[in-house]
Order: sequence, then structure tokens, then C-alpha cells
Amino acid sequence: MESRLPPKSLPTTIQESILFSLLLLAINACYVVSMAKASTIESQGRALLEWKATLQTQQLLNTWTSETSPCNWTGITCRVVLTRRDHPHLIRATTITRIQLREIGLEGTLETLNFSALPSLRVLNLGTNYLHGSIPPGISALSKLTRLDLSTNNLTGSIPMEFGHLTRLNFLWLYNNQISGSIPHEIGHLVNLHEFDIASNHVTGPIPLSLLNLTNLSTLNLYQNQISGSIPHEIGNLVNLKELYIFQNNITGHLPPNIVNLTKLETLFLFGNNITGSLPSEIGKLANLINFEISSAKITGFIPPSIANLTNLQIFSMENNNMNGSIPPEIENLINLNDVDLSRNQITGFIPHGFGNLTKLKYLLLFSNKLSGSIPPTFGNMENLTDLRLFDNYLSGALPYQLKNLTNLFRLDLLNNNLSGTLPPDFFQTGSLQYLILGNNYFHGPIPKSLSNSTNLIRVRLEKNQFSGDVSESFDIHPYLDYVDMSFNKLSGIISPSWGECLNLTSFRITGNMIEGSIPSEIGRLSKLRIFDISSNNLVGEIPRELSRLSHVFYVNMSNNHFSGTIPQEFGDLSSLQVLDLSGNNLSGKIPMELENCLDLSSLKLGSNNLSGNIPFQLGNLKLNDDLDLSDNLFTGEIPPQLGKLTQLQVLNLSQNQLVGLIPSSFQYMSSLTSIDLSYNSLEGPVPDTKFFQTAPIASFMHNKGLCGSQGHNLPPCLSLSSSREDTKKNHKVIFLVVIPIICVLFLLCLMLGVTLLYYKRRKGRIHESNDQILHGGAIFSIWNFDGKEAYKEIIEATENFGEKYRIGAGSCGTVYKVILSSGETFAVKKIDKIEKQVDEQAFRNEIQALTQIRHRNIVRLYGFCSTNEYNFLAYEYMDRGSLGAVLRSKEAVELDWIKRVNIVKDIAEALSYLHHNCAPPIVHRDITSNNILLDEEFKACLSDFGIAKHLNPNSSHWSMLAGTYGYMAPELAYIMRVTEKCDVYSFGVVALELMHGNHPGDLINNLSLSMLVKDILDPRLPLHMADQVINQILAVILIAMQCIDTDPQSRPTMEQLSQSLSSSKPLPISNIRPFYALTFAHLVDLQT
Repeated sequence: MESRLPPKSLPTTIQESILFSLLLLAINACYVVSMAKASTIESQGRALLEWKATLQTQQLLNTWTSETSPCNWTGITCRVVLTRRDHPHLIRATTITRIQLREIGLEGTLETLNFSALPSLRVLNLGTNYLHGSIPPGISALSKLTRLDLSTNNLTGSIPMEFGHLTRLNFLWLYNNQISGSIPHEIGHLVNLHEFDIASNHVTGPIPLSLLNLTNLSTLNLYQNQISGSIPHEIGNLVNLKELYIFQNNITGHLPPNIVNLTKLETLFLFGNNITGSLPSEIGKLANLINFEISSAKITGFIPPSIANLTNLQIFSMENNNMNGSIPPEIENLINLNDVDLSRNQITGFIPHGFGNLTKLKYLLLFSNKLSGSIPPTFGNMENLTDLRLFDNYLSGALPYQLKNLTNLFRLDLLNNNLSGTLPPDFFQTGSLQYLILGNNYFHGPIPKSLSNSTNLIRVRLEKNQFSGDVSESFDIHPYLDYVDMSFNKLSGIISPSWGECLNLTSFRITGNMIEGSIPSEIGRLSKLRIFDISSNNLVGEIPRELSRLSHVFYVNMSNNHFSGTIPQEFGDLSSLQVLDLSGNNLSGKIPMELENCLDLSSLKLGSNNLSGNIPFQLGNLKLNDDLDLSDNLFTGEIPPQLGKLTQLQVLNLSQNQLVGLIPSSFQYMSSLTSIDLSYNSLEGPVPDTKFFQTAPIASFMHNKGLCGSQGHNLPPCLSLSSSREDTKKNHKVIFLVVIPIICVLFLLCLMLGVTLLYYKRRKGRIHESNDQILHGGAIFSIWNFDGKEAYKEIIEATENFGEKYRIGAGSCGTVYKVILSSGETFAVKKIDKIEKQVDEQAFRNEIQALTQIRHRNIVRLYGFCSTNEYNFLAYEYMDRGSLGAVLRSKEAVELDWIKRVNIVKDIAEALSYLHHNCAPPIVHRDITSNNILLDEEFKACLSDFGIAKHLNPNSSHWSMLAGTYGYMAPELAYIMRVTEKCDVYSFGVVALELMHGNHPGDLINNLSLSMLVKDILDPRLPLHMADQVINQILAVILIAMQCIDTDPQSRPTMEQLSQSLSSSKPLPISNIRPFYALTFAHLVDLQT
């Protein structure tokens, strides 16, 4: 019987042999993989360590050491991949695939980073650091890269054409750097690119056509560069584009019609270019559009009706163009609109009623157009509306009652229209309103009592209407109220004591109404009040002494009322007072001598009262430069000769009093007088023999006891020597008083002339020698006030008799030319024509006097001056970049980065601090503007144009004719003309804001509010993404500028304080100010405190 045995197994020794062989193979494989892994990581780690060694901030990468695996380093991500790596079979190896070091403070360059050692890198994120230098062409070795972020650094140079090799790239972010040059054609090879962002650089040239072949692009961001040319027709190829940002460049030409092919487009921002022509008629094809802004361009034509198809639109802004036609009624279909800004155009016609369908609308800005008709009642449906500005149009009719439904409205501005009717009684039921501006219309009837519910009011302007009724019923306690103007209406009632609870009030104007009653003493609680104008009403009673507590008030006008009693002597405590007008009342008693303590007083009007007694001689100690009107009172006695010290006074009226005696001889020194009236008194004797008095009208001296003068006065001649013995005695006195001083003066003049001639004779040889040396081979020019013929001749030759091509600018007192002399040296020469000799000669002397006594690195240097029969010349150092104003208005403005702008602010602060605090007497420039600040090649700023500068001599008046440049002059100059350092401080603040804003801030100064975003006043041509240190300095400048433009001069800091503050500004808590784009002025003020 056959036995069944189990199959034979392999011998044990053979099994062991096979197992051993497999084990050897496994060990060998592990060794190979391990060696490959070690080799890969080691070479990559070595490359990164070598780059780290070149950084200035190596401590930020303290985990990057040779003792640890690169996979454990900060910002490094590794991945196991299959590779051959010198092995015949695929093996597993670890390699670096991501480097993410965003916003850690790295400082250094990319030029030492060996990109070829990182062949598997897919993500390189080094954004928001301090990297500088250029982008190395070797970056093209990262052939597997899909995401590259080098944004918000200080990279320079051009975009490497080698980027074209990174064909797997999906995201390329280079924004917020200093990159220049054009966009390379090779960018068109990046066919997988989804986002291309080079915003906020210095890129120039046109948009390359190759870029428009990238059909996978969803975001194209080119804004804030210097890209020129037109938008190519091929833009329509980017069919997947969702976001297109090309704003603030130099784009010209028309919008290409086929831009409407971008049917997936959600955001289109093209504002701040020079785009011309009209909007494409088929703009409605962009049905997915959410944000649309082409403001501040040159768009003409009308808004196409096809806009009705843009039903997803939320922002629609065409502000500041040349658009005409009417607003299409189809706008009612855009039910998702949140923000509409069509202001500053030429739009005509009526406002469509269809706006009432836009219930999500928050901002509606249609101001500065030519709109007519009435405000549609349907506006009442826009219940989310917060800001409605329709000012500067031709709107008429009444305010629709339905506007009371706008319970979220915080600003209503209808200034300068033809609106009429009454305001609905329950118009202001909610407390959200902050700005109510209805001035210069034809509204009538009472101001609604419901306005008292608006406790958040900040500014109220109702002036120049026909409002009537009891004003005290319309206002209550408004703790935030800053400005009130109800002037020139028909309002009645009283000034309520509750106004004394509006503690933030700075301006209170109610002139030209029918207000009755007395001034409540509670007004004295308004410690911030600066302007108090209650003139031309029916107010009675005594002036409360409590008004002396208004420590910041500089303008007080209570004229043309029925006030009685005396002028409170406590008014002498009003140290900031500049204008006081109490004329046209029933005041009695004497002028309080304490008024001499009002050292800033420039205008004093007390006419048409019952004031009596002598005119206080102390008035001559004031610095009056505008008006002194004491007419139509009961003053007696003689005119105090001390009034002759008011050498800057322009208008003097002492008529209709009971004054006796002579006109003081000191009046001959009142050289600034433009008007005088001494009529209807009992004055006698000669009228001062000066040109002004000779040409003054006869009416100024009529009805006096016995004034006499020459024929030029049109007065009877004074009696001759032979008239009588008494007259002879008097005339002998006259001869003694007149002739003897003249002889003395002539003797002194002769003596001075002799000394001067002797001095000149001794120095003439040296001057000739010096001038010859300087003019024909010296290093720089000397003073040319002696023997300047050769200098004059060379100036004429160098400028071809002041040819237009050599003209580089104009100052307040002359034209400036670039002069290159035969020695090769370059100067800026100001030519002052002697047309109005007195004015120009004074300006010439002012500038020489100012510049020859000062030496400062930030004040333009005067090398010399000449004078001929036709011209005066001033020769300055030549500043290569010209004026700051010209730079800000040109393409060169982008070179003025934030750091340079902050440094310019510091330069001017130091210059003004020197003028105000290191010169004796102090010098006030009086014309600080961006055009009078010059820049050299390195952007160092120097102050120039001292033609209207004024020395603040402590022993003379500081009053002057109005001087300066509109838009930079301090607001107090509208009421008074006293020259102080604080006028320069205000102008400095405007220039500082102009530097931050990129152009003159204009109305922005008056419209700054705590709710505004700081970013909205910053120059959009410069990047907002910046380092913390830069943010700190920018915010410091803004805070300082806000202090400088305070309407109260006393609240402005001194230039010495400003200069010190700028040089040692303490850091703000940066953690509290991010995100920067969301920072408001309220938050900024809180950070400061």
C-alpha cells in the first residue's frame, strides 16, 4: 500500500540562506536611501545656511543650524519624493518643498541664495520683510515653483526675463517694492499663472501684448506704477479675469470696446489715469461686475443705459471726470449698490426717482454737477443711506417729507443750491446726524424742534436762508458740536443758556437775525470757543464779565445790538483776542485800560456808542494793524500822541467826538494808513505834512475848529509869519520846532555820508580784487553789492538776456532763472523787476537782510546780489530737483517714498525752528508753500523765497499787509493781519499734509473727522504696505500736522517743539494699529494719548 507523505520542504540551511540574502538586500537598500536622503537634505541645508550667513538679521533664524535637520527649521516644509539620485532605480528621498518666512523681519539680499540647490521647491514666500537688491536671474532654476511671493520688500532692479522659465507658476506677487523697468515679454510664457501682482512699484512702459495671452489669469494687479500707453485691444482675451487693477498709472487712450468680453470680471479699478473717450455702450455685458471705479480720469460722454444689466454692482464711482448727459433711469435696476459717486462732473438733468429702489445704498455723492429739479421723494426708501451730498448744483423745490425715514444718515450736505420750503417738523427724530449743511439756499420757516434730538451733531451750517422762529427751541445740549453758523436768517428767540453745555464748540455765528434777550453768563463756559459772532441782532443788557473766561477766543463781534453798561475790564484777560467789535450799541463809560493786555488785538471797533472820557494812551501800546474805530462817541480831551506808535494801522476813525487840540505830529509816522477820519471834532492846527495826509479827502477833516494845511490838503492855509505878533511868536516856535531838527538831521546825514565814503574808498580795492578772483576763477560767488558790473554782464550772457528757456520758476517777488557761468558753476538767479519800485525794493532788501544773517543746512544759501536801474538780482545755490510742489505734481513723485517725505518734513521743521528760535530778532517766513521748498539731488529740502519775510522785532508792531499764498495762510489772517510764528506753523502743517497726501489737501483740512480713515489722506501713488518703523513716522507726521492746522494759533505747537518731536518721536503701539488700512483718526488720536 502506497503511503501518502507530505511534500518535502527546503532544507533549513537553504531557508536561512535565502533569509540572510534578503536581509542584506534590505540593509543595502536602506543604506542607499539613507545616503541619498542625507545627500539631498545636506546640500539644501548647506545652501540655506550660506544664505543665512549673509543676512543682517540672522538671529531671526536661530533654529537654522547644522546640528538639526532642515525639515525642523523655522519656515521650512519637507516632503518625501521619489527620485533616482545616482541610483538605477527609483528611491524615496526627503527634500524641501516650501520656504515660508513671511513678515519676520529678514534683512538682506537674494543674490547669495543658491536656487539650483532647491530643485523641488514649490512655494517661496518671503513677503513683508526688508529684502533689498535685485531679483537674481538664477531664480529660474526653481522649475517646479508654483507660488512666489516677494511682496512688500525693498527690492530694486527690473523683473527678470528669466521668470519666463517658471512655467508652473500659479501666483507671482511682487507688489510694494521699488522695482523699475518694463514688464518683460517673457511673462507671456507663464501659461499657468492665475495671479500677477506688481502693484506699487516703479514699473514703466506699456502693457506687453504677451501678458494678455495668459488666459488662466484671474487677477491682474498693475496699480500705482508708471505704466503708460493705452489698454491693448487684446485685453478681451483674458476671459477668466475676475479682478483688474490698473489705477494710478499713466494710461492714456480710450477704453477698448472688447473689455466687455471679460464677462467674469468682478472688480474694475482704472481711476487716476488719463483715459479719455466714453464708456463702452455695451458695458452692461460685464454682468458679474461688483466694483467699478474710473474716477479722476478724463472720461467724457454719458452713462450708457446698458448699465442696467450690472445688477451685482456694489461700488460705482465716476467722480472727477468730464461726463455729461443725465443719470440714466435704468440705474434703478442696480439694487445691490452700496456706494455711488458721480461728483465733480458736468451731469445735467433731474435726479432719477429710481434711486429709491436702491435700498442698500449707503453713500450717494452727486455734488458739483449741474443737476436741476427737486430731490425725489423716493429717497426716503433708502433707509441704509448714511452720506448724502448734493451741494453745488441747481436743485430747487422743497425737501421731501420722506427724508425723515433716513434714520442712519450722518451727513446731509445741500449747500449752494436753490432749495426752498420748510423743513419737515419730525425731520430729525433720530440721533445719527453729525453734519447738517443747508447753507445758501432759500429755506424758510422754523428750524424743526426735532433737531434737538440730534445729540451727535458736529457741524451745523444754516447760514444765508430765510429760517424764522424761536431758535432756542431747536437746539439742546450737543456735546460733540464744534461749529454752528445760522447767520443771515430771520431767527428770533434768545440765546439759550444750554449753549453753555456744548463744551466742544469752537465757532458760534448767529449774525444778521432778530435774536433778543441778553447773553447768558453760561457762554463763558465754552473754553474752546474761538469765534463768537452775534452781531446785528436785538440783544440787550450788559455784556457779561464771564466772557473773559473764553481763553481761546480770537474773534468777538457783538456790534449793532442794544447792549448797555460798560465794557468789562475783565476783557483784558482775553489773551488770544485779535478782533473786538462792539460798535453800534449803547455802551457807556470809559474804555478800560486793561485792554492793553490784549497783546494780539489787531482790530478794535467801538464806534457808535456813548463812551466818554479821554482816549486811553495805552491803546498806542497795542499792535493794531487793521482798524481802530472810536467814532460817534463822547470822547473828550486831546488825541494821545501815543497813537502815532501804531505804525501798521490801516484804518483810523475818531470822527464825531468832542476831541480838541492838535493832530499829534507823531501821526506822520503812521505809514500804513489807508483811511483816516477826524471830522466833526474841535481839532485845530496843521494837518501833518505827509503824502497820505496831503491826498486824504477833505471830508476826513471837515467840521473841526480850525485845521489848516497846504493846498494839497484842500484846507485853509496856515497863517503866515506877518499876520500878527501872536502869530509871529507861534510861527517862531514852529520854525524852532521844525527847522532846527531838519538842520540836525542834515548834519547827521552829511556825517554818515562822509564816514560811508571813507569806508567804501578803503574797501574798494579789496572788493575789486575779490570780485575779479571770484568771477573769473574763484570757487563760489561773493556778495555782489559792490562793483557787480562783470557779474551782471555774465548773467545777461549766460541767460541770453533772460530767455524763457532758462526760466525755472517764479517766487512771490520775482522770476527765477538757471544760470551757468563761464566757470562752470550753476546758480539760481532771481530777477526782480523794478516796476513797482517801493514794493520790490522792500522785498529785495527783506530777502538780503534775511539770508545774509542766517546759515542753516536747510535754508537756501545766498551767494550774491546785484542791483541795476532796471532789475535787482539775488543769486542762490542751484537745487537740482526744483521745488517740492513741482516734484509732487510730476511723475517724479513716486521717487519720493515715505521715508524721503518724512525727512523733508524734518528738514523744513529744523529750518523754521532755526528762524523762529535761533535768530534775533526771530524771522517769520510768511509764505511756506511746497513751491518755496527746494530739493537737491538727494532730496534734501531747503527753504527759499524770503521776499515777504518779516523780522519780529519786540519793539515794533508785527502787523502787516496780507501776504502769503492762498491755501497755506493761517485762517486767523481772514480776521486779523498780525504776523506771528504761528502763521508759519500753520503753513508748515499744510505742507506736511500735502507731502502725505500727494497734492494740496484743499477742503480736506476743513473736513477732517475722527471717523475718516488715515489711508484716505495718504498718497495713493505710494504703497501702503510698509515696515512698522515707517508707519510710526508717517503717523507721527500726520499727528503733528493736525496740531499745526488747529484754527486756534495758541493751540499750535512751536517749531522748536515740532522739530524735537519729529527727531525723537516715540513709537506708537504697532500691534494696535493693524490692519493699517482700517485705522481711523479717532484710533490714531487714542494711540497718541
